[in-house]
Amino acid sequence: MAADPRNLARWVEVHRLAVAGRQPLIARNVGTQVCRVWLRTSRFAAVEAMATATLTLGSDAGALYQRGWAQSATGRPWPALEDFQQVLTMYQQAGDRGNEAVTLNNIGHVYDRLGDRQRALHHFHQALPIEREVGDRAGEAVTLSNIGHVHTGLGDRQLALDHYHQALSIQREVGDRAGEAVTLNNIGNVYDGLRDWQRALDHFHQALPIQREVGDRASEAATLNNIGSVYNGLGDQQQALDHFHQALSIRREVGDRAGEATTLNNIGQGYDRLGDRQRALDHYHQALPMTREVGDRAVEAVIRYNIALVHRAGGDLDQAIRELEHVVDLDRQVEHPDLEADTALLEQLRQQRALADPTRGQ
Repeated sequence: MAADPRNLARWVEVHRLAVAGRQPLIARNVGTQVCRVWLRTSRFAAVEAMATATLTLGSDAGALYQRGWAQSATGRPWPALEDFQQVLTMYQQAGDRGNEAVTLNNIGHVYDRLGDRQRALHHFHQALPIEREVGDRAGEAVTLSNIGHVHTGLGDRQLALDHYHQALSIQREVGDRAGEAVTLNNIGNVYDGLRDWQRALDHFHQALPIQREVGDRASEAATLNNIGSVYNGLGDQQQALDHFHQALSIRREVGDRAGEATTLNNIGQGYDRLGDRQRALDHYHQALPMTREVGDRAVEAVIRYNIALVHRAGGDLDQAIRELEHVVDLDRQVEHPDLEADTALLEQLRQQRALADPTRGQ
């Protein structure tokens, strides 16, 4: 069967022949099986190509869903949302409650990556009761973990941990190893934010071998990136950069543009801490257009903030203020918990500039 990775090459050829011979049922069935295997191992470009080929034979919920997943995973939220919305309508019209919940969950995940947290929560809270109604325990755990991720972004770490631990319990109960690794990684992120470095590393090092075991390259990159962030916090810049470069290589391999931007930003921070401001700016400026391309306003705000700090350290208050003005605007858009602190820093720099050059005003 196509689900056996050893037979994939044969089934990929069956799919190609089915598309060429205009055989939609064969193309859809085989495409679904092959794409499931590829999605588990982060072969997103191959999934998108196969799903798009299947869709040349007519609309199909499975192919649209898989293409949307691949697009979302590689940092292209708008085409992903378009595909997921079509899928959602199809499942709702068919009365397919289970797949309706799965799609609502994926739409919520896309909005979360866009920094639209209220819309993300709205979709997750629609999905959760449906998953409980149909008895989809694995899906329920994914949604609980996703709700936890939103609360992390909103700065409510205790609520995030509550949801993550609910998810982790279910994932261990049902044997969802890939999901367990994602949730362990998310818990590690919370402890990283609390500056509890050892607990953060404990969770990341639990996640990493599971991700390698199941072949989830995208999640492996996320965990390597997060381990690098912990070493940043511990002041071990060389260990941090080593992990960031491992993550960057994988993210480029799987085509994860949003993740690549995050890791480039982290590498920039590493060089900034080493006193190499120019190298730091080079990495920030590589990352910035990617965040705009994928619509990740929360990460764009972080990168612009870091650029502002480099310019402030170099004495260029004008450029630092320009970047912070963007940061504050982005913070408002995504309800960032640092809005108040970032606004205060902006006002502080404006006052510094006014004192340095009273003729300019503010």
